[in-house]
Amino acid sequence: MTVEQSREKHAATDEAYLLDVADNDVAARMARASGHVRVSARTLELLKDEKVPTSEVLSAARVAGILGAKRTSELLPLCHHLAVSGVTVDLTVGDDDVEIVATVRAMDRAGVSMEALTAVSIAALTVIDMIKESDKGAVITDIRVEAISGGKSGAYSRQRIEDEFPHR
Repeated sequence: MTVEQSREKHAATDEAYLLDVADNDVAARMARASGHVRVSARTLELLKDEKVPTSEVLSAARVAGILGAKRTSELLPLCHHLAVSGVTVDLTVGDDDVEIVATVRAMDRAGVSMEALTAVSIAALTVIDMIKESDKGAVITDIRVEAISGGKSGAYSRQRIEDEFPHR
């Protein structure tokens, strides 16, 4: 059965299936995602001064995000297991939140956007876990793909789209 026949069969029966990527070229793939954890002013001070009682929040969240990217296919049942070659997770304490940006790279047959989104999500959950005693009202928000490159669908940049279509 060809890949197209497999897609048609599963679309007709509405069954879940793992997309066959065997015919895709191995290519350099990159995805960048971002998200925010909104926190109280008191928690911001604790984070900036590295005085959160539970430990080094940003370091722990960075490591958790990297681990999340590497284990995405174990968390999302129809996500391909990819040979991730690089993950960066940057956390920045801002004026009213912690910004998280993850970049994931791989040489593979499928894209890495789910890995980047998972890295941000797991890092954000780790921040929440580690500040929950001092800030029960913290909120995870705006997790989204910022950029994608590699593969046959072409490059994507949220910034480029927002510049071209500002009211979208």
